[in-house]
Amino acid sequence: MDMTLVQYLNGQFSLLQVLDFFCRLALACVLGALIGIERSKRFKEAGVRTHIIVCCGAALFMIVSKYGFADLSFAGGANFNGTRGADPARVAAQVVSGISFLGAGVIFKNGSTIRGLTTAAVLWFTAGIGLAVGAGLFWIGIAAALMVFILLIVLHRHAIGGDAYSTNRLQFTVKNGFDFNGALMKQLELWGAQVTESKVDRRKEGTTCYELTIRRKKEISYAEMKSFMESRDDILSASNSPIR
Repeated sequence: MDMTLVQYLNGQFSLLQVLDFFCRLALACVLGALIGIERSKRFKEAGVRTHIIVCCGAALFMIVSKYGFADLSFAGGANFNGTRGADPARVAAQVVSGISFLGAGVIFKNGSTIRGLTTAAVLWFTAGIGLAVGAGLFWIGIAAALMVFILLIVLHRHAIGGDAYSTNRLQFTVKNGFDFNGALMKQLELWGAQVTESKVDRRKEGTTCYELTIRRKKEISYAEMKSFMESRDDILSASNSPIR
């Protein structure tokens, strides 16, 4: 007997099940937005929209993976002919590897400085939250989202290890590079700064340009730069740019 569209839709999933799927997607959007808000406040490359799409998309893939192939088996668990050995879970499994390509797009390397690793890891974690919510593990998804949200805030304010160091890019244009070189090295030692990258360019007009990338527990302040510049009469121009 031919089946109408309404009968087919009702035969697949009940209205309560469909509403349950919508609620899972909505919860994934909320949890993704929660993490995205924190990233946006740090002016990161991936913000609220990206995290919402990643989390909601992962939840959708998990729903499709878990329930989208329900019509391939009978109620008793027997499979239709030709479907034995099928593994619908592969759909959700591809999210784990597929999100890696998206995460790679927010990682930037500038000389010896790498930015975006935390945001890429957060995107990967957000996809995991979406998979958990899509699978119906609501409390696990909520707990994971709150955990990473709190950790991101706490570790940003109270950084430990290598994250506790700030990176600055210093530029100096001086009259005489030979005299300035020794004074600069001495000043960096007084600041307790470590040079990670340096470039010296001697120009035709006789000036020398220094470009340094340094790491220190605290950012080089305006007062520190001003004090150093006032102690020298050979500095034509200088700039200090923190790298976040």
